[in-house]
Amino acid sequence: MKPKYVKQNLVCLAGRLAFIGALVMALTPTYAQSNATNGAGGQKEKIEGFKNTPMLPGGKWHMHDPDRPQPPVVTPGAGFSVGAAPPSDAELLFDGKDLSKWQNENGGDASWKVQDGYMIVSRANGIRTRGKWADFQLHVEFAEPSPATGAGQGRGNSGILINNMYEVQVLDSYNAKTYSDGQAGAVYGQMPPLVNPAKPPGEWQTYDIIWESPRWNDKNELLQKATITVLFNGVVIQHKTELIGSTDGIGGGVAWRAQSFYKPHAPEVFVELQSHNSNPVRFRNIWIRDLNIAERQ
Repeated sequence: MKPKYVKQNLVCLAGRLAFIGALVMALTPTYAQSNATNGAGGQKEKIEGFKNTPMLPGGKWHMHDPDRPQPPVVTPGAGFSVGAAPPSDAELLFDGKDLSKWQNENGGDASWKVQDGYMIVSRANGIRTRGKWADFQLHVEFAEPSPATGAGQGRGNSGILINNMYEVQVLDSYNAKTYSDGQAGAVYGQMPPLVNPAKPPGEWQTYDIIWESPRWNDKNELLQKATITVLFNGVVIQHKTELIGSTDGIGGGVAWRAQSFYKPHAPEVFVELQSHNSNPVRFRNIWIRDLNIAERQ
């Protein structure tokens, strides 16, 4: 073959390879969330929610209000607290082997499936700790189902329930929207997360929760509201958030989408992992530290 034809063929081949490379780049998904709020054609994106629910304190937003701003997306640091070993004064609640520290709602043995170092939501009901603590630091690792299915509140829904009265939402919020006080890390129905540092479904994520129980006097007068601080994948998303009462719709006496209120209870509370329509969320490496705040003051 003459040199000029070789040169022409090489140029043609280079063009084809460039086209193929551009096509591959266009079709390859990028694993970074978007802060975009508009849909196609610049139209406002429709987000599920309710406008006929009670107003939250401040009088600006309804409970589960679809117009409440979505939390800004941030990219968390790689691996923060994933696989974190429990401190020497912590109680290991789940070591990946058995559910001996857990029970069902009737006090019987927990029956979720345990395999490969994690437990998976596999029954219609949640499981709760056998122990109780008044004020605590809780570490939980979870992974959302992959591939993702469903949308909004139907996408990998679970929760960290405290005394079956207060909920930190567990949800697949990676490139997925719902009413902001129902996003992953929200104090459900009350306070959205400050930001959204969710990872893609299938990846292990962490909640580090600091909880202080509400207190009542002997006349059942509320002396101290419950407060919670939450780090989601190492990012602060709730900071000393005061709860306005029990979470709606989980069994604390407040119906779904009804006004939250406090119901007196002992300071010592259990921790529950919620089964929401049996979404197959996985959990591992769960430990807790009793802070003994009241005794140390």
